Amino acid sequence: MLITKISVLVASLIAIMAVASRAMAAEEIHTVIIVGAGMSVIKGLSVEIGAGWVEGVGGRQLNPIWDMVNRLKLTTFLSNYDNMSYNAYKQRGGLYDKSEAQQAFYAAQELSEFIINISKCLKAHRKDDISILASQRLKNQVPSSPLDMAIDYMAYDYEFAEPPRVTSLLNCIPLSTLSDFGEDSYFVADPKGYESVVHFVAKQFLVANESCYITDPRLLLNKVVNEISYSKKGVTVKTEDGSVYRAEYVMVSASIGVLQSGLINFKPDLPPWKILAMYQFDMAVYTKIHLKFPHRFWPTGNGTQFFMYAHEKHGYYTAWQQLELEYPGENILLVTVTDDESRRIEQQPDSDTKAEIMAVLRAMFGKNIPEATDILVPRWWSNRFYKGTFSNWPIGVSRLEFDRIRAPVGRVYFTGEHTSEHFNGYVHGAYLAGIESAKMLIRCMEHGDC
Repeated sequence: MLITKISVLVASLIAIMAVASRAMAAEEIHTVIIVGAGMSVIKGLSVEIGAGWVEGVGGRQLNPIWDMVNRLKLTTFLSNYDNMSYNAYKQRGGLYDKSEAQQAFYAAQELSEFIINISKCLKAHRKDDISILASQRLKNQVPSSPLDMAIDYMAYDYEFAEPPRVTSLLNCIPLSTLSDFGEDSYFVADPKGYESVVHFVAKQFLVANESCYITDPRLLLNKVVNEISYSKKGVTVKTEDGSVYRAEYVMVSASIGVLQSGLINFKPDLPPWKILAMYQFDMAVYTKIHLKFPHRFWPTGNGTQFFMYAHEKHGYYTAWQQLELEYPGENILLVTVTDDESRRIEQQPDSDTKAEIMAVLRAMFGKNIPEATDILVPRWWSNRFYKGTFSNWPIGVSRLEFDRIRAPVGRVYFTGEHTSEHFNGYVHGAYLAGIESAKMLIRCMEHGDC
């Protein structure tokens, strides 16, 4: 058996590790090819440009990723959004009046409860799916003012990386991650990195040296899979460096964006039902931009962790987080953009992005603030090994079509966060999907249940 993996998000690394650990428990001989990671550096400080939170903590079930993070004793911080109404900035002119902002947040909360009830009602009566935007229209409450759009952005785009007009109501609301694992989220800010979770899983079945560096020959790094040939007799995997690997089965954990891009050439072509299902799903883009300053000029202390900028353009540098608690004395700000704004920013020089961000910050905090000394802008969408950050379930994709996304084609099996029915888009979704994919493959290998 050969388990292949091209460069994808940390979440997909988790998926392939979960697959490998389950498969090796079946006492077979395996080769694992894994490429990629998610950390980067801004002025000597390690920050997460990929997965940064453990979402879904404090509920009736234990999130498996939270369990690993605690075992590893990674440094985490509870993300507290409770005081956002006190930290809402106008497009020009500083903070909103607290009573005005609170009233807008109360209205948004009522709308959220209405949307959840609509989703439950549609599910109970087995009605067709609609978008989150369509459910807002049912209440005649579509956000249109800069403040209302900013609150709406924090509720939906900031979570799904795509706007309500795109996102499926029935499959995304209410969120299974929150209802199953809890509503708390913890920000990972540890020098060892979130990728420590990947190594934690890997070391359960791969050989490591005394320095805990994985030396297992079954792990082949810096391989780019560009062709997978399959037949009833087995599979052949080719990489860009000319290497060839033959096996009985292959497990593909490339992101849905990479699968859509054609980086991997399947021979023969995947069947039309598989291609159509894959092409209908969305690979969203979620961009975390870190900025470093010579000194702090933003509020700190309790209730100031997150703040938002209300602009007439939807999603224009809306979501902000000051990281003084996570990185004391480093003077780091994090601003998140998504979807079309992410794609726009990826195609312009970092100097232009920095200029835009500084204009926004001066609108919020005044003209006398210092210039950022460094900026870190990830380019997930432009990177051929990622083509985005995580999947989002769009309107129009049924459960049947989703099942086809994760369904095997002959001896070719698929896994990754995009194959998690209830937790797509999350690290724990990738991990749990990996386990399920491994079980499916093992049933086929051992019992002929294919």
